[in-house]
Amino acid sequence: MARHPTRPQAPRTPTVYDVADRAGVSIATVSRVLRTPDAVREATRERVLDAVRALGYVPSGNARALAGNRTGVIGLCFPGHDGLEEDDRPSLVAEGGVRVVDDRRRGAGPSTPNLYFDEVLRGAEVEAWRRGFALMVAAGRGPARDVIVNDVAGRVDGLAVVARTVSDDLLAHVARRIPVVVLADATHPGERGDAFDHVSADNAAGMRALVAHVVGGLGVRDVVYVAGPPDSPDDAERQLGLAAALADAGLPPVPQVRGDFRRDRAFEAVSGLLVQRVPRALVCGNDQSALGALDAVRAAGLSVPGDVYVTGFDGVDGARFSDPPITTVAQPMADLGRAAVRAVVDRLAAPQAPRLVARLPVEVLLRESCPPVDTGM
Repeated sequence: MARHPTRPQAPRTPTVYDVADRAGVSIATVSRVLRTPDAVREATRERVLDAVRALGYVPSGNARALAGNRTGVIGLCFPGHDGLEEDDRPSLVAEGGVRVVDDRRRGAGPSTPNLYFDEVLRGAEVEAWRRGFALMVAAGRGPARDVIVNDVAGRVDGLAVVARTVSDDLLAHVARRIPVVVLADATHPGERGDAFDHVSADNAAGMRALVAHVVGGLGVRDVVYVAGPPDSPDDAERQLGLAAALADAGLPPVPQVRGDFRRDRAFEAVSGLLVQRVPRALVCGNDQSALGALDAVRAAGLSVPGDVYVTGFDGVDGARFSDPPITTVAQPMADLGRAAVRAVVDRLAAPQAPRLVARLPVEVLLRESCPPVDTGM
């Protein structure tokens, strides 16, 4: 009788029990190392990780979900304010090449990425890792946004959503299944009547203090506001602070141009404004807009702060290292991301706890573009 060749058997997939046996610990300790490594002593953690690497062990997300009715993932949903359009998609058939561009008018070129969301994301990633969760990030525009959020909600244990990214009706629907935390809401949560947890920075108070410096400290009466996107919760709250500061000084509302939180669009808007007139101060909705305004003022042959004061909001590094450095309101961007993830995890642990409403403090940073009163500039 002919003998059939023996088929080689696939190597057995290592399990958590193999890791625990090799490291000389319990499977509970292995789980803690993989989910919350900071909670385990360093020597034990290294022993477990050595075993994981030696065995090539990879945790099974499906098995973990079945065992604990959890996915181990938290969702984070952003609006599509990144300036990328459908036509910006790179070609997959391009064969490389080099382009030489005259970039001396940088403000007129493509938008710089929104560094505010970069920092929020960084904080959320750090906190998710510390709490033993992975982070799933989603962004969308228009009608597709609700579809994306609903899909993500089915894959995560909890969801942090930037306010106005999706409708309150959809968030209420999602909140029946998983915890929902709303980031950066312009309206006080008590006025909305929702049951979500809320985490935001004190945008209104920050802008109020900044504008008080411009109109009160420096005595400026000719101000133009460079506004953000019409659906931005951050810009809505900053405009509340702007209006309050103007009212405090007995001044009427000021004219606006729209920069949409983008350097290129702010450059275009401010350039058009300067053809008509030169205001003494440009108060910008964010630092990217302030950088675009700075570009436009310089391109018009004017100086900052000699001819025009320029202020921003957020506290990104670009505003600190610009020429001149931009007066701004620094908000704790990374801390917002961390607080949002922390709120989701805390809600998972205590579903019946009182609703969280956290508003993080901000800091007004007076720099050369709109200096302190006593500098003599």
